Amino acid sequence: MNDRTGGGLDRRHFLGAAAAGAAGLATGLTGCDASDGDRPAPATGDQPSLTAERNRPGSPDWRLGSAGPPDAVSGYTDRVSVLPGEEFGLHVSTTAPGYRVSAYRVGWYGGAQARLVWRSDRLAGQRQRDPRLLPETRTVRADWPRSTAVRTDGWPPGAYLLRLDAEHGHQRYVPLIVRSAATAGRTVLMHAVTTWQAYNTWGGYSLYQGEDGAYATRSLAVAFDRPYDATGAEKFLVYERALVVLAERLGLPLAYTTSVDVHRDPSALHGASAALSLGHDEYWTPQQRDHVTRARDSGTNLAFLGANACFRRVRLESGPTGPLRTVACYKTAYRDDPGFAAHREPPTHDFREPPAADPESALTGVFYEGYPTDAPYVVHAADHWLFTGTGVRPGDSFPHLVGVEYDRVTPESPTPAELEIIAHSPLVCRGRASHADSAYYTVPSGAGVFATGTMRWVEALMAGTADDGRDHGIDTRAGAFVTRTTENLLHAFAAGPAAKHRPAPRRNTGSVYGT
Repeated sequence: MNDRTGGGLDRRHFLGAAAAGAAGLATGLTGCDASDGDRPAPATGDQPSLTAERNRPGSPDWRLGSAGPPDAVSGYTDRVSVLPGEEFGLHVSTTAPGYRVSAYRVGWYGGAQARLVWRSDRLAGQRQRDPRLLPETRTVRADWPRSTAVRTDGWPPGAYLLRLDAEHGHQRYVPLIVRSAATAGRTVLMHAVTTWQAYNTWGGYSLYQGEDGAYATRSLAVAFDRPYDATGAEKFLVYERALVVLAERLGLPLAYTTSVDVHRDPSALHGASAALSLGHDEYWTPQQRDHVTRARDSGTNLAFLGANACFRRVRLESGPTGPLRTVACYKTAYRDDPGFAAHREPPTHDFREPPAADPESALTGVFYEGYPTDAPYVVHAADHWLFTGTGVRPGDSFPHLVGVEYDRVTPESPTPAELEIIAHSPLVCRGRASHADSAYYTVPSGAGVFATGTMRWVEALMAGTADDGRDHGIDTRAGAFVTRTTENLLHAFAAGPAAKHRPAPRRNTGSVYGT
């Protein structure tokens, strides 16, 4: 297979397979698998349990039936992640007399996409107190007492949905990550819990708006000590679940962690083959960014599978249930942040803005530019190894795949030198013509870094299936293209520093942008 000429399925057969629809996506278009020399060596530690886990039957009943009214049932955990065997507290409010908790681990499971790992006995229901608002920062906290304690004995590492099943028939999710004890030799899924919380409007406030919907009354800090709004796990379901399912289907050595854990532990990515930033990963601490950058410079491949990644600088603070339970981001009011005013902490606003400007493009390779847009994804470097087996040609396009936010390579901003633009998609955002870019670069450690430049990449993995409720019109052809490209990426990145076994980027920023 020639990585530059796009072996595997030719254009006619690939696009024909894509048109076949959801059935093709359910089994995956594996095309030309990695050669034996590209396959990663088995990882140690908890990986054997993950290998056994993938062969277990799934539980197709994991989805919600009826969410009911907002106060029907909801809950939160007092830890965003635990190691297998550790305990977490669950805080639940419900209008029903009783409920049960079912823990589903998300994965491939022969297409079922989740498996029931644990179920509680009946628990007495209680309607908890109204939310508490901290006026200084307009932070909403539930501050409910612990309803039950759960030990995770026998729970393999992974992304979990705890489903609250109330006796009146309504349900909600509570997300939890059971993180891996080690990451060496594995592809690490880095769940963006700080971003989940930034957008969470439970109790009427988020980092974007107050109870009246206005930016001026927004929270300046948001707390993990409250449920998530809507289904209870909306950001995970839309922007992360499909990638978890795909990665598990491929059988790669995987590890699970969160943005909070990467912040907390400088060794969280030690020896990892790759680290994946998923579909919407906007809010980072300086410590998380530093630890990810150090991993890259030590040979860990990075993939940014959304847009607007690493855009806001935040600070993690303590809450009533422990450390790192509050996400502070003052944004345009950063001068009012006591942490900054006392010169103890960096400003909690956009990384690219002064003071302490450090644009995200130095890490991601691309620069966040705008919202909203809806545009076709246009292939530029069709012979790039990431597109192997897709059959694409220069100029081929995939409608609606670029949106709703997008990134581009911006030559006047910090941009890695060894960078190749592989997709260059014309668009209009708020009346202004521009482009979204997918880009790939490498660094001296051998690590490769890929950024999609569109927030819809992970969503597109669900196009044409029963789970594509937010596909924005993305068709099965685009879904098949994104699936195959992502498979190529994951196989290559799992095999170690990409520069050592994949063609080098061809510098083309100047020719693409005429600079």
